Amino acid sequence: MRRLPLPRLLGAAGLIGGVPVAVLLALVAAGALAPRPGLLALLACLLGALLVATVWIGNLVRLAEALRRAAAEDGRLVPPDGTPLLPAVGEIAEGVSRLARRLAERGELVGRLRRADEAIVEALPDPLLVLSPARVPLRANAAARALFGGGPGGGPGGGDMAALLRHPAIATAVDRALAEQRPQAADLVLPVPVTREIAAQVIPMEPPLADGGCIVIVLSDRTRERALERMRADFVANASHELRTPLASLIGFIETLRGPAEDDPAARTRFLGIMAEQAERMRRLIDDLLGLSRIEVAEHQPPTGRAALAQVARAELEALEPLLRARRVTVVPTLDEAALAMPADAGQLAQVVRNLLENAVRHGREGGEVRLTVAPGEAAGRRGGVLLEVADDGPGIPREHIPRLTERFYRVDKGRSRAAGGTGLGLAIVKHIVNRHRGQLSIESEEGAGATFRVWLPGGAEARGQAAA
Repeated sequence: MRRLPLPRLLGAAGLIGGVPVAVLLALVAAGALAPRPGLLALLACLLGALLVATVWIGNLVRLAEALRRAAAEDGRLVPPDGTPLLPAVGEIAEGVSRLARRLAERGELVGRLRRADEAIVEALPDPLLVLSPARVPLRANAAARALFGGGPGGGPGGGDMAALLRHPAIATAVDRALAEQRPQAADLVLPVPVTREIAAQVIPMEPPLADGGCIVIVLSDRTRERALERMRADFVANASHELRTPLASLIGFIETLRGPAEDDPAARTRFLGIMAEQAERMRRLIDDLLGLSRIEVAEHQPPTGRAALAQVARAELEALEPLLRARRVTVVPTLDEAALAMPADAGQLAQVVRNLLENAVRHGREGGEVRLTVAPGEAAGRRGGVLLEVADDGPGIPREHIPRLTERFYRVDKGRSRAAGGTGLGLAIVKHIVNRHRGQLSIESEEGAGATFRVWLPGGAEARGQAAA
C-alpha cells in the first residue's frame, strides 16, 4: 500500500479534530472536567481524528492515482483495490469515471476522424504540403513525395521540395496568405533536375491544424499540359518548314514525269530515285518529330527499370552495319558489360546510342573511325554511374555552335546535314532522353580534330548488385 504523505495527514487530522480538542482543553482549564477523564477524552479525540484523516487522505490519494492512470492510458477510471471509498468520495469517483469514459469515446472518435482525414489527404491525386508558421514542411502526401522525392510515411523531404519553398513566387504567396488570411495563387517553373511548370494554391489555415500547420500548399504539375501546347505549336511550325522543300521537290518531279519526261525512261528512273530519297527523308522527319514529342511529354517523369548499356550499344551497332558499309566507317567498341544504367528505359537509351552513332558516322570523315565506349562513371571522373562516349575523327564543330547543337532543327552546315540524311532532331532527342534519366550530356570538339559526345547516366556497376539483391 502506498505510504500517505505525513504533512498532509497531520494537517487533515488537525482540521478534523481541532475544534473538539480545543473544547476539551477549555473544559479542563475551567475545571468543568477532571484532568484524567479530560486527558483520556483528548487522546481519544486525537486518535479518532487521525483515523478519519487516514481514511479520508487514503481515499483521495487512491482517487488521484486512478485519475492519473486514466489520463495516461485509455480514459477508464478503475480505483485500486483496498478499503471502501467514503460515500462522498465514491460519488465523485463515479462521476469522474463517467466523464473519463465520455472523454475517451470522444478522443477515439477524434482519432478516427483524424486518421480518415489523413487517409483522404494521402490519397489526393494532387501534391499537397503542410507548413508550420516558420515555413517548415510538416507533412507531404504521397503525390508530393512522388513529385519531390520525399521520405516515406508522410515525411517531407528532398532537395526539390526545398527549392520549391525557396522559390520567390511561393515565398511571396505564403507571406501574402499569412498577412491577408486569404488563399493565394502562384505559377512557377522549377528548372532542376528537369524543367517543371507548377501551379500552386496557398491556403492559410485558421485555426491551425492539429499538427501546428498553418499553411496548406496544393500543387498542380502543368508540365505535361504546357509541353503538349508547345509541342502542337512547334510541330506545326517546324514540320511545315522542314517538309516544304521535299514536298516541293516531289511535286516538281511528278509534274515533270507527267509532262516532258513522260516517255524518257532514264529521266524517270533518276527522278523516281530522287523522289524515293525525299519521301524517305520526310518519313524520318515525321518519325523523329513524333518520337521527340512523346519524349518531351514524359520528360518530367523519371524512368523505372534498368538497362545493360553494353548490350544496348552492341545491338544498335549491329543495326547500323549497312550505314557503316556505305560510309566505309570503322567503329572501335570498348564495352564494359558491368555498366548498368538504373533507373533507365532501355528503349530510349537505344535511341541515344543510335542517334549518337548515326551523327558520328554521317558527319564524321568518310572512311574514318568512330570510337564507341561504355564504361563505369569513374572514367569521366565521377564516383558512380555509367559513361557512354561516341567520338569521331571528322571535321569538328566550331566552338560557337556547340551550345546550340541540341536545339531542334539546328544545323552547323544545313546543306551538308541534309545531304547526309539528317533531320536536325537527333541531338534534341538525345538531350531530352538524358534529361528524363537525370543524366548529363557534354560535347567537346575542335575544328579539324573531330567531336566527342559524352553521356553520363545514374547507375553503374554497383547497381547490378542492388538490382539482384
